[in-house]
Amino acid sequence: MAFISRLSEKLNSTNTGLVLFDTLNGYLHSGIPEKEKFLAERQILHNMQRLLKKARSSNLVTFYPIGQHMEGGTDTVSRLTDTDMELKPIEAKETPIKPGFYKGTDAANIAPELAPINSDVVVPKHRWNSFFQTDLEFALRVRGLENIILAGGSTDVGIASTAFAARDLDFGLVIVSDCCYSMRGNNNEFFLERVFPRMGRVMDTDKVISLIS
Repeated sequence: MAFISRLSEKLNSTNTGLVLFDTLNGYLHSGIPEKEKFLAERQILHNMQRLLKKARSSNLVTFYPIGQHMEGGTDTVSRLTDTDMELKPIEAKETPIKPGFYKGTDAANIAPELAPINSDVVVPKHRWNSFFQTDLEFALRVRGLENIILAGGSTDVGIASTAFAARDLDFGLVIVSDCCYSMRGNNNEFFLERVFPRMGRVMDTDKVISLIS
């Protein structure tokens, strides 16, 4: 458990790790014009690069939880839902949930602009929650890290799932608002403005950089 007296406002290599969630080619370099434009207009990748540069210069370890699904989606299961992922109604039936890309493909590789270095930790995952049946908690605990800086997408899926888990595990949480994204309606703003502030601190890249020492 991380006691609040030890969750310093300042973020440094002795207490904080940077968690870059699903920063994969398939998401950040999708080749889909609409999505490429969406990310470019919000400078998502640029902000992530700035954040990573500051973390590296301050000796923070970066953790990369990344989806590494088996070919054919054999590590996923079907769900019974009334809508698709865009919340459009569908006939209630068992819906196969298949990843968009699989381990070993270029789409499942970390974007080169954010490539890990030897001191970083890549965490393969098979669910939205970065902590579920992965080594992420262990990797943070053995380094004595009680805070995580969380960035990536999508905000309403993997970021939310990971943030809830981090809270339940008593990690201090900083969510970088302009390094998170979702194209589903106002979901991004809803989580950043109405949900995450109850769990930790929400701030932009400039503010986070100013707190890293």
